Amino acid sequence: MKIIIGSDHAGFVLKGEIADFLRKEGFEVLDVGTDSTESVDYPVYGFRVARAVAKGEAERGILVCGSGIGMCMTANRVPGVRAVTGYEPFGARMSRRHNDSNVLCMGERFTGRDLALEIVAEWIKEPFEGGRHQRRVRQMDDIGQPD
Repeated sequence: MKIIIGSDHAGFVLKGEIADFLRKEGFEVLDVGTDSTESVDYPVYGFRVARAVAKGEAERGILVCGSGIGMCMTANRVPGVRAVTGYEPFGARMSRRHNDSNVLCMGERFTGRDLALEIVAEWIKEPFEGGRHQRRVRQMDDIGQPD
């Protein structure tokens, strides 16, 4: 599985730890920046990751900022992206199982390294159940389309 990952300055350190973890687990990781803790605008990186996932250039995306909130709001503006802010493993797991989330957003200021890696591990391995949930995901993806 190819995973695209990005962050702003407030998520730079955790992004690197997540990328290292994923590579050790055998995933292909594409890091689109940022490359330091120097202040940058999070939407630039949020859109890079979200658009790549929407275009099928990566199966999943991970975004890290200070809280995860701004990145999640940015990513969800891209049609076909179902981003979720992950603060704990169960929610991340259920976002995959029932909502087919394809972008995980995290907050370096909210989530320590060990918990973050546990959340990523749960989210990355969990399949989408489909079935009745597929209809609901389709409804989300069709928003803005004529009835």
